[in-house]
Amino acid sequence: MITKSRKRPPDPAAVESAPSAEPRASSPGIRFRLDFHDRCSVGIGKVSLLEAIARTGSLSQAARDIGMSYRRAWLLIDSMHAEFDTPVINATVGGSGGGGAQLSSFGRKLIQAYRNLEARISPLALEHMSEVATHVAGSRRGARPAKRQKLSVPLT
Repeated sequence: MITKSRKRPPDPAAVESAPSAEPRASSPGIRFRLDFHDRCSVGIGKVSLLEAIARTGSLSQAARDIGMSYRRAWLLIDSMHAEFDTPVINATVGGSGGGGAQLSSFGRKLIQAYRNLEARISPLALEHMSEVATHVAGSRRGARPAKRQKLSVPLT
């Protein structure tokens, strides 16, 4: 019996932004999370999910496309709805026409604000950290990682 895999090929946009297997000297990548208060934060996971919902019009399809479980995706959307006073998506339940999900105007603004900040932070990281990045073990082509030294600390 032959079964088809439900796994979809990776999204080309995600592949372009994913870190390559080849180490890049002096090109630090940025991943950040914004904490608005103790229980309200937005990072790349939530933003990627919202972008996938915008592309697919479906929470379940968006979760599949980014390799996230439906439950995790639903919990992230639910947390954003609890954290903000405005919904990030508008969802319709299934039925004869099927269900779906669309970004709210606030959801679109959230993505845009995050991506704008990311675009401004990335050059700053490169400017301030490129020299440090050249010292990452194994970051230069053909370079062997430096041997780790054992540190002995007296236990007195």
